[in-house]
Amino acid sequence: MDTRSPEPARGGSGSRPRWAGAGLALAAFGIALRAHNAVDYPFDKGFDAAAKWEYVALLMQRFALPAPDALWASAHPPLFYALAAGIGRALGSPEKAAVVTAVRLVGSALGLLVVGLAFAAVRRWDPGNERRAFLAAGLLLLLPVHVYTSAMLSEELLVAALVSLCVFGVARDAGGEAPRASFARPALWGALGGLALLAKASGGLALAAGGLAYLVGGARRGELRGGAARALVFGGVGAAVGGWFYLRNWIGWGYLYPQGLEVHAIMRSMPPGERGLVDYLYVPAATWLEPYALHPDLLRSVWGSTYLSLWFDPHRHFLPREAAGLTEVARAMAWLGILPTAGFAWGVVRGVRRALRSPRGPDTALLALLALGLGGYAAFTWRNPQFATLKASYLLGLSIPFAWFASDGLALWTRPGRWFAAPVWLALAALAALSAGLFWHGLLYAKLDDPGVQWLLLTPPPG
Repeated sequence: MDTRSPEPARGGSGSRPRWAGAGLALAAFGIALRAHNAVDYPFDKGFDAAAKWEYVALLMQRFALPAPDALWASAHPPLFYALAAGIGRALGSPEKAAVVTAVRLVGSALGLLVVGLAFAAVRRWDPGNERRAFLAAGLLLLLPVHVYTSAMLSEELLVAALVSLCVFGVARDAGGEAPRASFARPALWGALGGLALLAKASGGLALAAGGLAYLVGGARRGELRGGAARALVFGGVGAAVGGWFYLRNWIGWGYLYPQGLEVHAIMRSMPPGERGLVDYLYVPAATWLEPYALHPDLLRSVWGSTYLSLWFDPHRHFLPREAAGLTEVARAMAWLGILPTAGFAWGVVRGVRRALRSPRGPDTALLALLALGLGGYAAFTWRNPQFATLKASYLLGLSIPFAWFASDGLALWTRPGRWFAAPVWLALAALAALSAGLFWHGLLYAKLDDPGVQWLLLTPPPG
């Protein structure tokens, strides 16, 4: 059965060399961009950089997990920190800058793996659509949050790579591309999902989405028992690989995942301090006019702030707090970001139609991950009502669904012969150029001041 998108926007066989050449040039630039940032971006900057290094340094000295409340980051699942410490030990435990740079380079490579998976997803499930494959990879390659997170000492791209590998594999199986009697592949994808859970709690959403995809796919093909068996193997292996850390917490400290530890007390003083339903419905004009994390309207808007951190750096961890022309560039990025965001929304609508029409294809698995990922993020920000939690970097595990659905909409809008194709390409080119210039560290702006916005000026410091 043909599982490709309806009305596919073909690049044409004659245009394949052209798309290949453009793709290779863009890939080379994306690799150079990330390599430069890994070396040039100050090693002590980034989201919770000092706290994360503290944990890595501890594991470099002795490989034993501390109590969840021993350090700022020791409550986090340990996979990233253990891998970073392993890299440090392999280098002979040199100075901090060398270890951080090496870890960033590995993280950048994992981010590029996600870009490659987005490209492979389109080539597999919409073959011949070279333009869409180019768009899917290009969107992630120059997506601002993807670029600036790759420059930081962070677990986010490790989680994104593991989740993406897991969901890519599940989508192949659930779409009918795996032998029905084989449980080896569900076990492998479950192991990857378990590793994602061991890197970040939100990585467990891949296990939930994959299990759901196996169940739904089996039921719709009249193979509920087989689908349930594959879901059980998938989830069981994932729980065994990644669940032991949470079981350790429960046995040792009485909770699966800590909340409100004293070591994190300063978080409770961050604005706004509480969330209401309106915060999830309200997207203010400040998202496009005053793109700054501490704007009063953005403090109250979950999706407005998240959107802005997707296309810019409103928390100022990568960019300087103040610089000439930065506000104007931020506004341009926020406005231009509307186009691929709209393409993503339209692609989701098309994906839902395909998933309802046929159990085959990747849409069921990708939609399940998308719904669970956004729902989990909403629940997390409700429970942690601070502006610092409103970051699109927490959603990088949704990279493949984003690229798949956004490229679907944009490929339709850039079909040759449509009068608006040229303006769409121009807008995307402008967005790509601004992203490249803004997030090539030191080209237009360099981060030399303290990381993060000065939120303590809004509220009295604790105590």
